Amino acid sequence: MADLSKYGPWAVIAGGSEGVGAEFARQLAADGFNLVLIARKPDALEATAQRCREAGVHVATVAVDLLEAAAVDQIVEATGGLEVGLFVYNAGASTCNELFLDAPLADFQKVIDLNVTRMLDLVQHYARPMVDRGHGGILLVGSLAGYMGAWRHTAYAGAKAFSRVFAESLWLELRGHNVDVLELVLGVTRTPAMERVGLNFDVPGMLVSEPAQVAAEGLAHLADGPIFIAGGNDATAELNSAPDRARVVLESHEKILELVTPKE
Repeated sequence: MADLSKYGPWAVIAGGSEGVGAEFARQLAADGFNLVLIARKPDALEATAQRCREAGVHVATVAVDLLEAAAVDQIVEATGGLEVGLFVYNAGASTCNELFLDAPLADFQKVIDLNVTRMLDLVQHYARPMVDRGHGGILLVGSLAGYMGAWRHTAYAGAKAFSRVFAESLWLELRGHNVDVLELVLGVTRTPAMERVGLNFDVPGMLVSEPAQVAAEGLAHLADGPIFIAGGNDATAELNSAPDRARVVLESHEKILELVTPKE
């Protein structure tokens, strides 16, 4: 349960229409938070918003692609005047999975803009008033991909590594202002997006988390920053932090190949 007195009365969730983002929304609504949900797809966004309204809270939606030039201004305008005590950035997808030399640099720039630039824009906007009020929370959704380089994830893995170190640094800066910062690091999670790309969730020994599970873990550990590894993936994160980087990357590569290989 998230502390409404510390993180309320409004929570803003970027990437709040489905999967883990929708679970953040549902669980926060059950705790009494009013919500602003941001996502690209208006139908899925409104469906999640309506489910949350059934908990008796106010829910507003902003249907916008975060890669659009005017996205931040649109979000800032839509949330103007609201006391936002919790900001969740769950919008970091990999929008280009080509080999680095096989795609235009502009396509990789979109990965960086979504996972880094927009996150920085919005975190700075919402964190400043939290510091002024003396309470609040920032929750960034990270990935185990940020612990090692990966084939076809040159930009994405690098962006997720940035996100993790950024969260650690911001936590250090804001901990004296009663503003909690947490990066919730996800492993393989059975989200609609991952199901659409056809990941093989049945690889023997693979830890697969459910969206409700990891969202609950993130909210429960919001005050335990700067990093929380979700889904029991602590050992994997530790192994992937080893100094022998060639071994880590090559072993992880073999596991990733199993994950992306279609089931027979």
